[in-house]
Amino acid sequence: MSAYKSPWITEDLAIFQESVRRFVAEEQVPHEERWAKQQHVDRETWLRAGQCGMLLLSIPEEYGGMGGSFAHDAILTLEQSRQVTASLGTNVHSGIVAHYILRYASEEQKLKWLPKMASGEMVGAIAMSEPGAGSDLKSIKARAVKDGSDYVINGSKTFITNGYHADLILVVVKTDPEKGAKGTSIVVVETKDLAGFRRGRILEKIGQKAQDTAELFFDDVRVPQANLLGPEEGKGFIQLMQQLPQERMIIALGALGSMERALADTIEYTRSRKVFGQSLLDLQNTRFKLAEMQTTYIIARTFIDDCMVKVLNNELDPETAAMAKWWSTQRNCEIIDECLQLHGGYGYMVEYPIARQFVNSRVSKIFGGSNEIMKEIIARTL
Repeated sequence: MSAYKSPWITEDLAIFQESVRRFVAEEQVPHEERWAKQQHVDRETWLRAGQCGMLLLSIPEEYGGMGGSFAHDAILTLEQSRQVTASLGTNVHSGIVAHYILRYASEEQKLKWLPKMASGEMVGAIAMSEPGAGSDLKSIKARAVKDGSDYVINGSKTFITNGYHADLILVVVKTDPEKGAKGTSIVVVETKDLAGFRRGRILEKIGQKAQDTAELFFDDVRVPQANLLGPEEGKGFIQLMQQLPQERMIIALGALGSMERALADTIEYTRSRKVFGQSLLDLQNTRFKLAEMQTTYIIARTFIDDCMVKVLNNELDPETAAMAKWWSTQRNCEIIDECLQLHGGYGYMVEYPIARQFVNSRVSKIFGGSNEIMKEIIARTL
């Protein structure tokens, strides 16, 4: 592989990366097969992640976080992707939910929720998608109606990452349906012993089987109006638009780590695999395919590294984040497909990481806003 070094990875981050690599290798990878069969990680794994300092990496220490930056979240995402483990939903929990709370919640709410998320005592989820509304968030139907000092929530959500374990859910609702996007709000729901709240089945996916993804139902669920995220109603859509660029960078980073692992495994495999009396790597077609993929990977890494520098300087715009998300996930799927082909029949066997990458990667072109929506976001600036 290339000796190229990412400009945003400092010496301290490189040391942190080693500890993350060990955590993923020891606490996640050995359990992936069992977790895939039960369709979720063990609840204790969240507590273990908290004990090891792997949750809320970029949340200030005063709220129980590790006091790092988005670079620390990025390192965890990269390492999980490189080790082909999509089980523990830290990207949603730490990289997304915690930051909504940090930016928009009251001081009292931050002190109430963030330390428990940092310890793994509370698992976070965000409920946007509905059976009839995915990337088009303006079309959501879930309602939150004021009644006394409470909101009464009715509706359903689907494709919710961490939905099975979630103790704290950011629920995107309509508080004023007549206002469209301006009538959208986010209400924080604590699920413990909550009347009217129920979880549906864990959804069976073609990939990322160890990552729980669930349906959620809200039937006259009452939560305090104080659980509105932010000081006033109608800001939900704006909040989502402000936070989605970081979510899309997390997805792009996952794609980058996946490309790297797929290439490394395929180079090793083609070097050892014998065909017609020589290694598969000695065949010109193999060498050219790998050369093309390596070039694509370096282009992706250079672009994403530039985006990372912008993120860390608070300079990344939504359009560039959309470019990073769609381009990296598209290229990742293409590279994995080519790498699987070079593995031949073994590439179709689940025991080989490339097979798991093949099914795990496909959803990245859909979640976080489909790639078609990413192109629409970009096209609006032309």
